[in-house]
Amino acid sequence: MTVDVAVSLLVLAGIVGLSDVTRRLLTRTLAGTGLSVYAVELVSTFQLCCCTHELRLLSEVGGIDPRLALTLTYLASVVHGLTFSGAICNPSGALEHAYQARISSGCALRRIACQFAAAAASRTAVPMIWGVGLSRLHVRHKLLGYRCVSPIHAPLPKATAVELACAFAVQTAITHTRSVEEKYRVHAVAAVTATVVYAGGSMTGAVFNPALAFSTQFPCSGNSFLEYCLVYWLGPLLGMMSSVLLFDKIAPLLSGKSPSLHLPLETKKRT
Repeated sequence: MTVDVAVSLLVLAGIVGLSDVTRRLLTRTLAGTGLSVYAVELVSTFQLCCCTHELRLLSEVGGIDPRLALTLTYLASVVHGLTFSGAICNPSGALEHAYQARISSGCALRRIACQFAAAAASRTAVPMIWGVGLSRLHVRHKLLGYRCVSPIHAPLPKATAVELACAFAVQTAITHTRSVEEKYRVHAVAAVTATVVYAGGSMTGAVFNPALAFSTQFPCSGNSFLEYCLVYWLGPLLGMMSSVLLFDKIAPLLSGKSPSLHLPLETKKRT
């Protein structure tokens, strides 16, 4: 088992390293074209999905100790946060950025398209990596036909509520740490991420990211496409919206302050 973990760590390091090199090359190549932001979104989401596939394999098929799994989740979240180069990698996050007028609605939609394209690509790429047979775990998973079972172990309303709560917690952490220096901020968000994975992982896998769920959860047997959409798409979207509504509208009213007004990007630039 120790060898399998070591091999998986090398695979994770290889994915992150290759993704980082690709990001840098595309950023330089596409500089001045306006396309580099979408290339970064595509590569970063691909990195996130591939790494999550490997971590999930270690946890669910490899049967590693839950404490080690949470530690790896935390470390992976930190690495992603430090290497994403401004990518959002979450459709709910892209919509929140559009609402806050940090990006235009068109940019948000194009980013979401890149995220789902990367999620679909990772579903093809990861079995190819496992097919090389770098570890006994990879070989065993290949012999089983790369099968996975739905991680939803709760009634659908409860499972949806779990994903909603996870998305709410992570979005709240992101919102309230935006003014913190990046090297400290990623640790705070990673700690919240690991916490919600610990709290909700046994019921839904605690994905709280529609694109990531499309890559890692949707191919699994046990639930229908619509049921996955309810839990992994609607739940996180409502969680993000609840966090934004609470802290952007309700909390200022309760404190006697005026709710913030979000002007279109063009208006903000003129002012």
